[in-house]
Amino acid sequence: MKKLGPHRRAMSSAESSAIAARRRWLLAFLGLLAPIASLAQPATTRPRVIGILGIGLPTNGASDPMRPFLAALGELGWVEGKTITVIRLGGEPGYDVFPARARELVGLGVDLIVVNAGVTGALATKEATATIPILAMGVADPVKFGLVASLARPGGNVTGFATTTPDWGKYLELAREAVAGASRIAVIANPTNVGYADYVTANESAARQLGLRLQMIPVARAEEFGAAFEAMQRERAQALIFGPDRVYFSAMSEIVERARKIGVPVVGPARLAAERGALISYGIDARDMLRRGAGYADRLLRGAKPADLPIEQPTRFELIVNLKTAKVLNLHLPETLRLRADELID
Repeated sequence: MKKLGPHRRAMSSAESSAIAARRRWLLAFLGLLAPIASLAQPATTRPRVIGILGIGLPTNGASDPMRPFLAALGELGWVEGKTITVIRLGGEPGYDVFPARARELVGLGVDLIVVNAGVTGALATKEATATIPILAMGVADPVKFGLVASLARPGGNVTGFATTTPDWGKYLELAREAVAGASRIAVIANPTNVGYADYVTANESAARQLGLRLQMIPVARAEEFGAAFEAMQRERAQALIFGPDRVYFSAMSEIVERARKIGVPVVGPARLAAERGALISYGIDARDMLRRGAGYADRLLRGAKPADLPIEQPTRFELIVNLKTAKVLNLHLPETLRLRADELID
């Protein structure tokens, strides 16, 4: 499969002005932090700057997807606004702006870049710098896509956590189990994600083995959801599955609401899906991964080399079933599914 390279375009005057303004703000802010930081850290250190690159990152608050990471980092002595400055750059509405965002963080002179935008965002960041440490959170098959040399010895300036996922047949099985007799399953997939071809192949193979009729629908932008759900209605889809794509994470509520309106239950890849109203979510415990990621960030900020930190894999998965959604859709879930769930939302 051809690896997608970063999208390059000329930088507008507005973007140049924005970058310059951010740089002036950063320098001024670090100057204000210096007296405070000197009380909390040895005199030989200075406030460190962390750049976070993700899709649709909110600036702060309970909905911040990086909250577990920053909380765990604070427990290790890196407190935002005191010993560290955190710059968040979002990537809505898709992946195509990541190269420019990554170069902007490099231009601001950050000490560490944390990428929470999948392997596509991590590759764009790696292209932007070969020296600044990169902590990639939740990347699919980092060796296959050329992000690192190996899991045990990453080499270069990238380390982090892979998102090893179960066989995609697991999601199809969950959909068929939850919706008794379901045989027509829709799957949306983002063609701009570097893992798109593998994701499609894996789902088609699993569907053949399970005897299911699969409707693969490419969706790269929010504007395409309308046509996608119309296609599901035409084909009378009995369930919808989507994978761990950062664009879909940003549009989670819209996906679930559109599916509810046409009476199609959703099986998603993360806790957030079930919390937003999907019938089932199954995937890695992202909060656990982010907390573990703070330990890596601590080591990198203290001078460890990314090349020496092996790529770790998830150790905890969780199955969540939303009973409220089942009631709305008039679905009678089997007791075996309820008993296997790590959490029931009722």
